[in-house]
Amino acid sequence: MGRASREKPVRLGEKLLEIRTKLGLSQDGMLRVLGLDERYGRHYVSGFERGEREPPLTVLLGYSQIAKVWINVLVDDGVNLPEDIPASQMHGGVKQVRASVTKRRKA
Repeated sequence: MGRASREKPVRLGEKLLEIRTKLGLSQDGMLRVLGLDERYGRHYVSGFERGEREPPLTVLLGYSQIAKVWINVLVDDGVNLPEDIPASQMHGGVKQVRASVTKRRKA
């Protein structure tokens, strides 16, 4: 029997890039903050940000803790990151407002 691929968050890479840039870190700097600089090069972070590679849960947890956002904010495509990263306290993100049916039809 083959394995079905699981659904992946579409916006995960975008959110990880946003966290890194709001923290003012290079990819190497992000690796240092995550404690992964001894094992990986910047291509590791780049793969996540481009959506080419999905980070392990431990790495997602690291991003979550550094940005002070709950991990569900990272993986839920319907939730945006808060404006301030790192947040002042653990943040649940900002739910996206869906466009009304009429607005979507016009687009």
